[in-house]
Amino acid sequence: MSRFDRLHFDILIDAPAEKVYKLMLDKPTYEVWTTIFSPTSTFEGSWDEGSKILFVGEGENGEKGGMVSRIEVNKPAEYVSIEHLGEFKNGKEILDTPEVQLWAGAHENYIFEAKGNQTLLKIELDSNKEYEEYFAGMWPKALVKLKEICEK
Repeated sequence: MSRFDRLHFDILIDAPAEKVYKLMLDKPTYEVWTTIFSPTSTFEGSWDEGSKILFVGEGENGEKGGMVSRIEVNKPAEYVSIEHLGEFKNGKEILDTPEVQLWAGAHENYIFEAKGNQTLLKIELDSNKEYEEYFAGMWPKALVKLKEICEK
């Protein structure tokens, strides 16, 4: 039995999968739709398969923090799977604390399902019980923001 619950979110976007994929992951538009999670949300690194990527933002006192992750799979305009490995805090990657071990290995998957000129974007997300309410509140809003960007 998994120590995570798998959460599911989806949205139908009136744009082809290639466009949704590009705008979802390109840094300038990524930084717009992810403001729902954090006003300073960004990433450092690459979406290339096998690459390490940091999902970061600034805390109240200006320090950079976030998550250390790895792009497990990246099939453009089809499927992206991110494995979360640890925490980024005070300029350091933290991979082995008991707190990190509670969620290390969680996956976040993006599925781009072409429906003619539209895309059904599906999000699958591993979560611990204590974060389910947070994600349930944030992901739908973030997807609406992404939809707005893609349909412009």
